[in-house]
Amino acid sequence: MLEWQNLEVWKEAHRLTLEVYHLAQELPDKERFRLSDQMCRCASSVAANIVEGHARHSRREYIQFLYVARGSAEELRYHLLLAKDLGYLKDGRYSELDKAYIQVSKMLNALISSLRSKDANS
Repeated sequence: MLEWQNLEVWKEAHRLTLEVYHLAQELPDKERFRLSDQMCRCASSVAANIVEGHARHSRREYIQFLYVARGSAEELRYHLLLAKDLGYLKDGRYSELDKAYIQVSKMLNALISSLRSKDANS
């Protein structure tokens, strides 16, 4: 199996995590323990669950962690929408991040499908 650092989906999730952390620093101080923390937790959860799943002993467990990662990506999409609707995030930057997380979800779906097909062929 590939090392997790070589997975394109992990690379993209990590890159986006860094971007979300920078964005969170731009939010008003009053959002530090609300929206900003939630966004950072969701973003890091995507990459962290890819890593944790990769370290598990079975494909089934790996797939379960990839589902959690996908759920975190979708939760973050909501937090990004909320930040936009509250006026903290401009439409263009919101659209860019939203599209990037849609792509991460698609990449996670592809990895899940690939792992499932390996189970079916085993």
